[in-house]
Amino acid sequence: MASQQSYFQRFIAIRYLTGRTTGRRGSRFVRFVIYAAIAGVAVGVATLLLAISITRGFSVEIENKIIDFGSHVQVESFLDAPLSESDSYVQRLKAMPEVVEVSPVVLELALLRTATDIDGIALWGTPEGGRLLSRYLVEGSLLPQSETENRPGIVVSRNQSRLLGVDVGDLVTCFSMRNDGGGSMLTARPRVKQFVVSGIYDTGFTEVDDRFAFVAIDDARQLLGYRPDQSTRFDVRLTDVAHADSVVAQIDGTIGFPTLSRTVYEVHRNIFAWVGLQESMIPLVIAIIILVAAFNIVGTLLMMVLEKTGEIGILQSMGATKRTVRQAFVWLGLLIGLAGIAIGEALAFTAAYAQQRYGLIPLPRETYFMDAAPILLDGLDFVLVAVVALVLCVAAAYAPARVASRIDPVRTIRFAA
Repeated sequence: MASQQSYFQRFIAIRYLTGRTTGRRGSRFVRFVIYAAIAGVAVGVATLLLAISITRGFSVEIENKIIDFGSHVQVESFLDAPLSESDSYVQRLKAMPEVVEVSPVVLELALLRTATDIDGIALWGTPEGGRLLSRYLVEGSLLPQSETENRPGIVVSRNQSRLLGVDVGDLVTCFSMRNDGGGSMLTARPRVKQFVVSGIYDTGFTEVDDRFAFVAIDDARQLLGYRPDQSTRFDVRLTDVAHADSVVAQIDGTIGFPTLSRTVYEVHRNIFAWVGLQESMIPLVIAIIILVAAFNIVGTLLMMVLEKTGEIGILQSMGATKRTVRQAFVWLGLLIGLAGIAIGEALAFTAAYAQQRYGLIPLPRETYFMDAAPILLDGLDFVLVAVVALVLCVAAAYAPARVASRIDPVRTIRFAA
């Protein structure tokens, strides 16, 4: 008997959903309202999924770019001076758990000049240029020796190449005014070295593109007046960035003075705070979408109850209980939710795929560090959004269902007659 009642409730709900009822006046309008409710759920689900996917993709993209050029942990000097005995530091850092790679870095301010222009840069000397730049190289190659000029290579950003008017194969002159203790900045003679532009990179991340030019670490040491065993800092990569805080504590406890270690989140605190602000908008978006979808379903079902009052009275006079009527309208809310969720998730997946492939949503690079909105799809998001949306649809249907179940069949049939 219970199964027959359940079947009857679903049967009524499906007929109301598809509009296959009597041809009474107003039924077309109610059918339109039902479709509008389904569309509202679909748009809400699609918007919510896209908002979550774009925000997560944006956060991951920014974090990856920062970590690519800043690693998980940075170890530098308290004294604003180079750290000597680089090989010793590298070995001690590599011996720590969770550490998978340690790269010495030479980093100082310098001037880059061509025949017509000059630009201030941060000259980055690294033995890991291939790993750092391989994802972002757009022209040329990574730090080779020039076969014709026998000069070392330098990799500049696309922004720097446009500003200086240089291309791959052009010569540039680099000046270092670093004071290594031999006199004042006014009396010290600049160190000069010529490079050939071997490659051009483009990260879309202005914090990197406007500042850094990359050379081999030995060339940087020679130009900047470092000894062969000196480095500005050490970039430490871990098995998981989640261990960064514990590794920093271990470095401070075992190596200590004169080193200062910081996680990538501390070094770039402002950028990560800005990314966190973007993510904090998701709960507000979710709340608004949930309220709109819930009120939409409540209004739709109340309107249907008013339009179907006579039919509900007839069903009750034929033996349908209040519980049966109530559950039929709950089923109707569930079906509206299922239809809207299916359409919404299909729309979200299609839009996300199109964005990944064609970059349909552009972004100002100066503000967001990329040309198009990034998308990161997660199957768990689709499941959680579907479950939450379905629960809300059923909950929104409960109040109209109670109104329908309280209809007096005698009065409604008399009124209909």
